[in-house]
Amino acid sequence: MQSLMVSNRLILGIIAFSVSFGLSLVPNWNFNQSLITGIITVLATYTAALFVDQRHKNHEMLVLGSLHRRIKDMEGLKSRIVREINQIETHRNLLYKESQQIQNQILECRNQRDSLHRELGNFAGQKKQLEDESSSLKTELHILEKNKVELNHSFTSLTAEKRRLELHCNAYRSEISQTQNQICELQKEKQEIESNLTLLGRLKPQLEEKLYELRITLQELETEVNQQSKLLVDTATEKDNIAASLNLLQKQIGEEQTELQQLKSEVSLLQEERDLLQSQVWELLQQTETLNQDFLPENTEQEKNELFTLSDLIEPLASFETLPEEWNNFLKKLPSHEIQVLKAIVEQDNPHTVIKQIAEANITMPNLLIDSINECANDTIGELIIEPSVDIPEVYQEHIINVKKMLSMYENLKTRQTSPT
Repeated sequence: MQSLMVSNRLILGIIAFSVSFGLSLVPNWNFNQSLITGIITVLATYTAALFVDQRHKNHEMLVLGSLHRRIKDMEGLKSRIVREINQIETHRNLLYKESQQIQNQILECRNQRDSLHRELGNFAGQKKQLEDESSSLKTELHILEKNKVELNHSFTSLTAEKRRLELHCNAYRSEISQTQNQICELQKEKQEIESNLTLLGRLKPQLEEKLYELRITLQELETEVNQQSKLLVDTATEKDNIAASLNLLQKQIGEEQTELQQLKSEVSLLQEERDLLQSQVWELLQQTETLNQDFLPENTEQEKNELFTLSDLIEPLASFETLPEEWNNFLKKLPSHEIQVLKAIVEQDNPHTVIKQIAEANITMPNLLIDSINECANDTIGELIIEPSVDIPEVYQEHIINVKKMLSMYENLKTRQTSPT
């Protein structure tokens, strides 16, 4: 490198010396002056070359510094590039893996596409089915709308029925309250029945004795029935004769009924006259009291008592006259406690307590008392006078007048017996 520089400088000095020597020699042909100019030019060229070399060196140093810096930068860039290359390789590997995954996904997508095409074909068939179903659903919707209208009508009818049922419910509630009251009454009746059961336990031996007696009487009645069956044959022959006699008796009964009506009218007239006489007697007594109040108080009181006794005697006699004979016989056969039972049935609305007390006092049951009264009435009158099938015992309306007359006559007789003669 240095030999080249030296040779280059020598060549440059020779060329400069020759050029300056030739140029200075041509006009004057002075060898010394031309030599001096040649030497000066050589020195000038060498100084210029040195100066140029120095500048070139400085420039090269600057270039070298810049190159060193650039080399350092390039080395840093190289390291960065290496790192980036490594990153790119890792990224390339990742991309390769991802590309393989994408290829696999593409294959899967193709498979899915094929399956989707198949499903689309199925969906097309299903679409047709759904269209058919939608048409059928439209028809069903039309039918449902009609049903809706019918349901609205039925709903209105149901609301009306609901109101009617609510009214029935209120009525049923009132009936339930009534049934609860009836249950309370039934519980009371249950207690009475329990007490009756205790009485039945007491009366059981007596009833067994009566059953034994009734069996004996049944045997006797069977024998009598056999005898009466024989007598029926005889009575059949007598029946014709009795029929003729019955016709005569009916005529006589009609005549007697007319006579009874006449007698009743006469009795009513007599009662009216009696009332008039009593009113007149009262007026006379009042007049006598006003006149003789200071003188004869004791005599007036005796007259009043006599008048009252006469009126009291006239009333039972009149009732005794109007009461039929079979009722008089019925009154004679009835014992006093059964007459008290009849009185309780006629005068009280709920005679259970009184009848129960009478039954307990006579060691029997209320039903047996009523049955004995009906048996006695059937034997004497020929009819029952108390209704046996009713919860509260009542006298038949057709017999109530005669029963009241009989009870009043019994009371009058009882007061006459108890009063001093």
